Amino acid sequence: MTSQLSKKHSFDTVFDSQKVFRLILEAMSNPARVVGTKEFADKLFGEYPAFLAVAMTLLDNESCFNVCGNQLLSDEIASLTLAKRTPMESADFVFVCTANDMEPVIQKAKCGTLSDPHKSATVVIQNDGQPVCQMALAGPGINGCTVVRMTQVVKDALAFRDMQNYEYPQGIDLLFISDDGGLFSIPRLIQMEVQ
Repeated sequence: MTSQLSKKHSFDTVFDSQKVFRLILEAMSNPARVVGTKEFADKLFGEYPAFLAVAMTLLDNESCFNVCGNQLLSDEIASLTLAKRTPMESADFVFVCTANDMEPVIQKAKCGTLSDPHKSATVVIQNDGQPVCQMALAGPGINGCTVVRMTQVVKDALAFRDMQNYEYPQGIDLLFISDDGGLFSIPRLIQMEVQ
């Protein structure tokens, strides 16, 4: 009889990571386009398997991360990726499990410098709930303007981001993941307007 403790993740750190990386690239290149990571998240255990799939794809022993308010997830990411835990202000990747933690995370996340805007954080946010508003998005990767329906979590995250008044081209990249494995991105240079 196999116990839950003896089960191992079946996520392949080479082949599955490559596939998830391609999905993340597609999401980053096409803001607000939802890509499916469920088949890969299903190969992982824990409360946040989609976060683990992203972490195992993007993090390694040379990157640093912070998990806001979830020690178990932090331990799992550190164990699976060998990435270093660091204070939020210096983390390359920040994982946000609850909407209440978004505002302080976005306020503290590193936004790069004018000469090195790419040295900014990627904030990965749990996105649950039903769409509550329409948003018009414009910027790189969008032909003109696109209107999409978004959850309150996304609306709030973008409002908190915009309150930071980053100087172009500084900012943070946002990845949103739902329980069903749907993942989409709002890169730092995308502008939004609630309709």
